[in-house]
Amino acid sequence: MDNPTREEESGLFGRTPQQRGPLPSILFVMLMLLLFTSHNGEEFLARHQYQEALRKLTYQKSNFTAWMNGDTANFSLPEQNVSVLPLLETFLPSNGSMDPTYSSYYQNITGFIHGDLHLYNVTPPYLANSTESYPSKHIIQDYMKDANENMTEILEKLGVWNWSAPQKVAFSVVEKTPLLSANSSANVTENVALIHGRIEFSDASIGEDLRLEFEGVHFLKNGTIYGLAEPPNRAVDIRLLPSIVPEDTKNEIALLIEPELSSRIDKFKNLIDAGIIEDSLEDLPPKTACPFNLYAQIDSVNVPAYMIEAHEEEIQRPTGIRTNLPTRLTMKSILISKECGVLYEMSNMEGLRSRTFFRKVTTYAGTAAVTYLTILILLSRQMTRSSTPSGISRVSRYTFLVQSTIDSVSFAGHVTFAVLAEGRPSLSLIAPSFLACVIFLYEAVSIFLIVSTPSSLNTDSPTDLPNSPTVPIDNAPAAATQPATVTPTPPQNVTFWTFFWQQVRTDPQARLYVVLFVFLSTIVRIILSPTLTLLFVAITYSCIWLPQIWRSMRRGRSSGLLMEYLVGITICRLYLMLYFLACPRNVLDVEPRYWSYYLAAFVCLQAMVLMLQEYFGPTFFLPKRFSTINTYNYHPPLPLPDEESPEKSLGDCAICMDAIIVDPSLRQTHDTSVSSGNWDAKASGADGRRITSNIRAGGGAIDPTGLLDAFQRGVGSAVTRKSYSLAPCHHLFHTECLERWLAIKNICPQCRRPLPPL
Repeated sequence: MDNPTREEESGLFGRTPQQRGPLPSILFVMLMLLLFTSHNGEEFLARHQYQEALRKLTYQKSNFTAWMNGDTANFSLPEQNVSVLPLLETFLPSNGSMDPTYSSYYQNITGFIHGDLHLYNVTPPYLANSTESYPSKHIIQDYMKDANENMTEILEKLGVWNWSAPQKVAFSVVEKTPLLSANSSANVTENVALIHGRIEFSDASIGEDLRLEFEGVHFLKNGTIYGLAEPPNRAVDIRLLPSIVPEDTKNEIALLIEPELSSRIDKFKNLIDAGIIEDSLEDLPPKTACPFNLYAQIDSVNVPAYMIEAHEEEIQRPTGIRTNLPTRLTMKSILISKECGVLYEMSNMEGLRSRTFFRKVTTYAGTAAVTYLTILILLSRQMTRSSTPSGISRVSRYTFLVQSTIDSVSFAGHVTFAVLAEGRPSLSLIAPSFLACVIFLYEAVSIFLIVSTPSSLNTDSPTDLPNSPTVPIDNAPAAATQPATVTPTPPQNVTFWTFFWQQVRTDPQARLYVVLFVFLSTIVRIILSPTLTLLFVAITYSCIWLPQIWRSMRRGRSSGLLMEYLVGITICRLYLMLYFLACPRNVLDVEPRYWSYYLAAFVCLQAMVLMLQEYFGPTFFLPKRFSTINTYNYHPPLPLPDEESPEKSLGDCAICMDAIIVDPSLRQTHDTSVSSGNWDAKASGADGRRITSNIRAGGGAIDPTGLLDAFQRGVGSAVTRKSYSLAPCHHLFHTECLERWLAIKNICPQCRRPLPPL
């Protein structure tokens, strides 16, 4: 053929450029179809749920209004258990009378509260036969004396939840000023507030949670809370709140129920009319059917009442004055279910006010954004240095893969956190999530460059060189070739999975799409499961630098990573990890894990090993018998030119085309040491015999720098530097010329074949 097709990088003739397969497009279309068709009618079901809730609220309001007016109604308020007051005095002792000039209660508890949990089994059969120690057991027996004793029904209501497993409890509370009815007095809003929220119990052994929705009232003067709690599949009936509050406040609370029901009815009507439908359906079956009564007592603080009021006023109507209070919100509480015989005592409860939490979120978002910006700058500088084929061949793709996995999960976690936080603080989380996404994309591009760059060949040393300088292959006369007869291959039946695997194996872009698809499919599962999240952190952080250490050790070359990149990335990664796993008051209230310190020490050890590999060689930590790396020897012993030749040259350099001059008087003293046996070990002096070679500069006196350049054997090095370099393809170069060339491309400038590292 006159003009055969030739691939510039591989040097292969007669091969057409590989066309990109259709697999990436297929995967992209499948992903889009999955995202657009995975709702399964959830919006329709959510709208139906809104309409059903609106119907129930309307029915409850009509019956409650009729009962309040003394008309016939399908509602009656149950009688209060007379044993409640002694029970509360046992578990929630009152703080007594206080002087408002010295102490008071927090007026608004909107925020997040967490504490310890202790379970008491108070079913009548168990109380009668148990020897367990109870606080005032006779009072509990009086409270439960008319409870259901049918254990079959009790077990059915208890459901599948393991009530003894949780050790911690978390409250999410929202407090608001009640609406007044026509018959309500104006000072009601000064004494009472309505609260609602969620109670969460966690079973750490299986990584599952139990959630209860609660509604209640907060008496501001004495810091007491009374409420009702139900599982998510059972709505709380706020009409029953007057039955659990003290007798002298029953009528006052009853007057607040009708306006609250009217407000909720109007809210549902507006949402349905505006088409704002949020999916609030529970995907999993209910874990329990137990109703609960909630009682709590807020601890008083040694702050005057006027300071508390000024603080609350500043929160509601900010003016810029500083009103930080020196103490945190603390309280104690009990949660009791008479129908199921379950009593939870909650102690050591501390609250984080919503405003304080929002400031904490903003502070974290700022520090996290600075951290990710530092990572992005360091990564950009490192990839600028490693942008050449020679630099890319030094770094490990798996190091970037591990870090990109961390950043992808971080991006999804920050976005989820921003959605859950809501309000202005969620806007501050956009910065770290955006930077994490940019870093992930940058690292994904880096992985693609490493994968798509032809890897260097680990070829053996040339054997049996002739007694004259090697003639480049390109200078040899071309043999006459006959056009090959191409026999058409009959089509074969290829299955989809065979085609899929072939595309993934041969197309780097297809592999990248597959990795992205796996990320999108699994990241949400990881960030929503505490157990999977901790396992993910432990695995990924323990492997941050290990792939790079292994690659440098196997290739016998340093990593080429900048010192500032190693130190900066290690510090930034560890800061983000230790903030959540070691800081006791982190923004997510994650409990400290003692093993995080060992993990941080292991990551620092990896970074230190990488740094030492730069100075002492990639295999400095291995025993001597394992430290010899079988790398290609660019400096094999070559026969010197004829002594009577006017030009003492080994030939012309294939790059600069100048002669490679050697001094015939500088012969190697131990040719026999490299003429047989392990050429790699003997070329590096591993057999104990010292190979000497001196190089004259310009044929004159011995140049000391040339001598040092000719005999540089660092710890772990596998070759002895000389003035010439012979490639595996038998092309001869000046060592300096080849070094400059390999900094740009790792292929032979003559035949375009891949070259091993120099």
